Amino acid sequence: MSRRWIQNPNRCADEYLDGIEDFIEFARRHNPGATRIRCPCRRCNNTLFESIENVGFHLVRNGMIETYSIWNLHGEQVDHASSSNAPRVDNVEPIGDPNDQVMGIIQDAFPFASTNINQEGEEDLPTPIDSAEFEQYEKLLKNANQELYPGCENFSVLTAIVELMHGKIKYRMSNLCFDYFLGVFKRMLPTDNCLPKDHKHAQKVLHGLGLGYEKIHACKNNCMLFYKEHETLDTCPICNESRFKMTSQNRTTKIPQKVMRYLPLKPRLQRLYMSTHTATDMRWHKEKRVDDDVMRHPTDGEAWKEFDRTFPEFAADPRNVRLGLATDGFNPYGVLNQHHSTWPIFAFPYNLPPWKCMKKEYMMMTVLITEDPGRSIDVYLRPLVDELKDLWTNGVRTYDKSTGRMFTLRAAVMWTVNDFPAYAMVSGWSTKGYMACPVCKEDVTSGWHAGKVCYLGHRRWLPWDHEWREKDKEFDGNTERRLRPREWSGDEILEQLNRLDIAPFGKTVSRTRPFTHLNWTHKPMFFELPYWSKLKLRHNLDVMHVEKNVFDTLVGTILDIEGKTKDTIKARLDLERMGIRRGLWMNRDSDKARRDLAFFSMKPNDKKEFLKFVSSVKFPDGYASNIARCVNVDGGKFTGLKSHDCHVFMQRLLPVGIRHLLPEDVVKPIMLLSRFFSQLTAKTLRRTDMFQLRHDIVQVLCKFEMIFPPAFFTSMIHVMVHLPEEALLAGPVNYRWMYPIERLLGELKKSVRNRAKPEGSIIEAWVQYESLTFCGINDPSPPSSPFLWFFLLPSALSLRRHLSHLRCHRSLLATLPPCHLATVASLPPCHCRCHLATAAATSATAAATVATLPPCHLSHLATLPPQPPPLPPCHLSHLRCHLSHLRCHCSDLHRCHRATMLDLIRRGRSMTTAPSSDPPAQAASAATAPALLDHVVVGHEASQAPASSASSVAQPPSARRRHRPTDTMDTTTSTDGTGASGSQPGITTLLYC
Repeated sequence: MSRRWIQNPNRCADEYLDGIEDFIEFARRHNPGATRIRCPCRRCNNTLFESIENVGFHLVRNGMIETYSIWNLHGEQVDHASSSNAPRVDNVEPIGDPNDQVMGIIQDAFPFASTNINQEGEEDLPTPIDSAEFEQYEKLLKNANQELYPGCENFSVLTAIVELMHGKIKYRMSNLCFDYFLGVFKRMLPTDNCLPKDHKHAQKVLHGLGLGYEKIHACKNNCMLFYKEHETLDTCPICNESRFKMTSQNRTTKIPQKVMRYLPLKPRLQRLYMSTHTATDMRWHKEKRVDDDVMRHPTDGEAWKEFDRTFPEFAADPRNVRLGLATDGFNPYGVLNQHHSTWPIFAFPYNLPPWKCMKKEYMMMTVLITEDPGRSIDVYLRPLVDELKDLWTNGVRTYDKSTGRMFTLRAAVMWTVNDFPAYAMVSGWSTKGYMACPVCKEDVTSGWHAGKVCYLGHRRWLPWDHEWREKDKEFDGNTERRLRPREWSGDEILEQLNRLDIAPFGKTVSRTRPFTHLNWTHKPMFFELPYWSKLKLRHNLDVMHVEKNVFDTLVGTILDIEGKTKDTIKARLDLERMGIRRGLWMNRDSDKARRDLAFFSMKPNDKKEFLKFVSSVKFPDGYASNIARCVNVDGGKFTGLKSHDCHVFMQRLLPVGIRHLLPEDVVKPIMLLSRFFSQLTAKTLRRTDMFQLRHDIVQVLCKFEMIFPPAFFTSMIHVMVHLPEEALLAGPVNYRWMYPIERLLGELKKSVRNRAKPEGSIIEAWVQYESLTFCGINDPSPPSSPFLWFFLLPSALSLRRHLSHLRCHRSLLATLPPCHLATVASLPPCHCRCHLATAAATSATAAATVATLPPCHLSHLATLPPQPPPLPPCHLSHLRCHLSHLRCHCSDLHRCHRATMLDLIRRGRSMTTAPSSDPPAQAASAATAPALLDHVVVGHEASQAPASSASSVAQPPSARRRHRPTDTMDTTTSTDGTGASGSQPGITTLLYC
């Protein structure tokens, strides 16, 4: 028999249901006496064992694996004579207890545990099995098959440990607390239980599921790593510093002076393809992304598309991973020690869909550095860059769980995400001095104003014939004839770096740079990657920190907050020196010069009114923190505002609060700036909007130059002009800012247990979290209701698709106990007459109530006389009671008749009666069920007619309302406020209530 039915997308078609019956019969015939078999549905993927009844249900709900046309895992014999001559590995040992979900996790972690055969009869096998890996597999398999104690059916040793460790991570239990409860549980269980006695032994059991890390010694002065060819050295060849700590007697110990933790990237990328769901999502950017004018994902940016055009071989396989890198430092001690800094480096895959892309579960820590590395961060990046080069050139053989085949996995770094100081460390271009802008580089316009470097000249981005280019006194005293700064390509930057004589890394090296080096501090190690110079965007400006710094500068100036305002005495004297804006010069009417309040700052009474307004604002729960706690009305300032507080303040509160408190010429550009950040940080962007923002931000900065003194224009104010261009290149900013990284750093700070060794605590907690997250990714919770699959069907189901499901439900109602059928069939007809009478009397409320009746009730309406009696008031409440009881009965039916329903699906349209000890009741059940279903069908077809029409003529297909997943749960929806029904009850109102 042809097995083309497996590819049939309509799982309600007769061909598909007949195919499931044939498969179940085949599995029974080739596995006699087996109560559980491998489930070949798309969710279980032949890795989990289920009862034969559940396998049939899974195949209806999830569909069968499209490539599983040879049922070799269910007894079908395959002729291997024509197979490939590649070396084969038989199943090491069949997976033990099929009821244990952990078995599927072990299979995912060790793909060689299961032999998969593709459509051509060829085995897709992983790389040769390593002896150490096989030993880990045997240990895990032993713990997974070993009962927690003799006679325990629900937990194996491995399952118990995984559950307990999940609780430890979720509720942040310390190791001592976990040891205590583990000891209590061990004493509670029978004496011959196998539960580990403490946290250390539990970690050893889970060691096989973790990915581990490497310790690499580093020079105390950040000169080099004792790595590869330098691994055997005891002193640094650059600064001659000892590799190990010295005792007071100048004796060498075996304790290294500095240790870097490196977490290999390859196995972590391979794990993304060990789960069917994650492996499928890794192809989302190619197979399911909608390509239109809206940018929802980095795939929609020009940088991604240009990379695909430049490297078509890499782009040909959507499973190749596009990575982003991020780094930032934090103090693991909080406020106890301000001198210590820990720097992790994270990688995150951009292949995933938007709802998974920046989640903590998919972020991978690659490097953990003990202190602030400064420009020597490239020393610690050496192992990562070496692995990235190998991933680009050679790749790594990886098993794809979604397809059951091996492929060569390659990876590329698209860009880095850092705050401004870390931007300088990673990019090699210093973000301080006269050329601090890493985008404009030496073409930036900067000058010395009010005792610091400021960045003006934003008229260069205006059109050539703009009137503001000719004004001088309104700006910096000069006209503007220059064009916007040029854009530097990666090849030009690399050529420039190759001409420089860069000093070696290390703390002992002089930091003095020749003028010819411009702002380059070192040649970034990322340029060793073959594709790095071809990228259109290599480093991102962090919008989170830019927005916060702009907010602090702006609000501090308009509120004239001491220590935060840029309108200082030095700024006023600088205006006098430049000979511009005489109204802002120092007031020398008396013997002492005085700085008067500027027109762009609030008066004391207005400032107090503004602060009271901010303190009175209340946001919905979860939208923002309590900003009112940061308001000091008496002091006239804000204290303790976090980055997200500034984010909400800038976009929601600032344009409203200043509207009537500042001059209109000052309010308008500030409101335009607020709208700029609001549109820039949206989850979806339109290219046309980004082109408009690129124009608007130039207008805002030019207006600011006419309002505020030059001291206002710090580097953070200037880099705003580049943000729309980066959004066009890389897409929405929520994939390229530091909010997810900062949240993750907060989690790492909480994981410090041993304050003497904070990095050791962090790395151990992270590796443990990785192993348990892998268990969570590969153990999705099944739907709570057996009918939940119905609501997951496509929204475009027509009436014919709905009625095709009726073959299942006709048999389902036939299995109802007599008491359930009596409840359905014996509702008093007078209730229905009352509702019909009210509807005839044009009562809107009664008409809506009639619309909520189940189809079986509507069948009584056909037998009613033309003139029904008047409506008694009590019947409406009685009917509601009947309906609530009916819902309870149907809810019980979902749980207790599932197996019977599946058995009836395999028998097609044949009618059976529910088992009953009462023969008359059984006969009544068999006779009543078909009639009820006929009434249900009639009621459902009638419900498709327009609510305003008294005729039973059906609508044409083009005018018929499309069914959506939510329609199955609706009964009535009032659209005009009169109670008229906008959504008639369907067949699922009875079956899925």
